[in-house]
Amino acid sequence: MRLRVEVVLEIAGAQELSGAAVGRIENDEFMPEEERAHARSSVHEDSAEALAYLIEPFDLVRDVPGVDLVQASWTSEEVDYDPDAQEWELDEEDGDEEDDEESA
Repeated sequence: MRLRVEVVLEIAGAQELSGAAVGRIENDEFMPEEERAHARSSVHEDSAEALAYLIEPFDLVRDVPGVDLVQASWTSEEVDYDPDAQEWELDEEDGDEEDDEESA
């Protein structure tokens, strides 16, 4: 089963975010040192990169009974968010699919 989740976040504290990401990088015992140096630099330059080091998809399903996470991938990117723009509205089809699944 594939679960798709889209989250829009406002970064109110870029320095706090990058600091937390650096902390995660420093504590990653499996990350090679040359990768660690590059990661530190990238999280200071890009909030989306910092966020990617802090988000763990496993946390979304860790406590869901009967579910084992088999594979996960995620990306983060900066976007211009306008809550009134049509592109940010939930697709009507999404609701229709849920209704169809509930009635099946």
